[in-house]
Amino acid sequence: MPQAADSPTHPRVLIAAFEGWSDAGSAATTVLQHLGELINAEMLHAIGADGFVDYQVHRPKVSFTDSGHRVIEWPETRLYGTVQRPGSTSEPSTETVHRIDGTRVQDLFLLAGVEPARDWTAFAEEIIDVVDSWAIDMVILVGSLFSDAPHSRPIAVTLTSENAELRATTGAARSDYEGAVGISTLLDIALTEAAVPVLCLWAQVPHYVHTAPSPKATLAVLDKLEELLDVVIPRGDMLSEATAWEASINRIAAGDDDMARYIRSLEEARDATNAPEATGEAIAHEFEKYLNIDPDENPNAEPGPLSTP
Repeated sequence: MPQAADSPTHPRVLIAAFEGWSDAGSAATTVLQHLGELINAEMLHAIGADGFVDYQVHRPKVSFTDSGHRVIEWPETRLYGTVQRPGSTSEPSTETVHRIDGTRVQDLFLLAGVEPARDWTAFAEEIIDVVDSWAIDMVILVGSLFSDAPHSRPIAVTLTSENAELRATTGAARSDYEGAVGISTLLDIALTEAAVPVLCLWAQVPHYVHTAPSPKATLAVLDKLEELLDVVIPRGDMLSEATAWEASINRIAAGDDDMARYIRSLEEARDATNAPEATGEAIAHEFEKYLNIDPDENPNAEPGPLSTP
């Protein structure tokens, strides 16, 4: 099997995201789709859906091959990466993930799938095996959650890690959350126990626009990944999509006085939190509001990674 490789001076990084509870506004999985297109990712490995996925929730799909045969596509968890083949001399494109000196990033791996419905422990063991087999140096778990965040302000992202060295080099905090969690939190703990450095990156998506994709949240995650990995990630049309997304919400709010008042209250709370004179206690209070989410009432909310600064 051809394997992705790069200079040994650069770590091999796996970025993972899962559809479901931890993918508010499809912001996290859209990050993987965008990165996959940029690096021309190919599937390297698949974790079968049997035993993990509830097919009544995530149904298999049928499609036709070029020869006209019907095939079933199962909701597997798939590892993607850039494949280097002997004799390949393709010149790096400007529309790819590259380092500051212009060299292509070929040590980036993507893990995409749906949140498993059962046997999370066995699923975590599968992920650990993948990390070990492909000599992954670090894992970044990406998620998004609905919160009382105003769409008109920069999307807030949080970064946590159990790894002291990563906290020192990235500014990540250590999560002090206790309560219901999603598969990302379980993987964070399992990978940490397996001595794999892990970062958890989360974006806060305005809950009052949860019916539409959130390109602004995806853009915020890409901005943070670019900073963490010290690479350049082309945004394509994402900036214009985020601008159009915000403008469309503004138009809706302009015709709905209750919605407009509610958004103004969120803006005032966010501005007060970000003000230079804001105390640590006030900031902690804002984050506690995000944590007080009942997952039974909002199944897409993933409170796990948030912690007070």
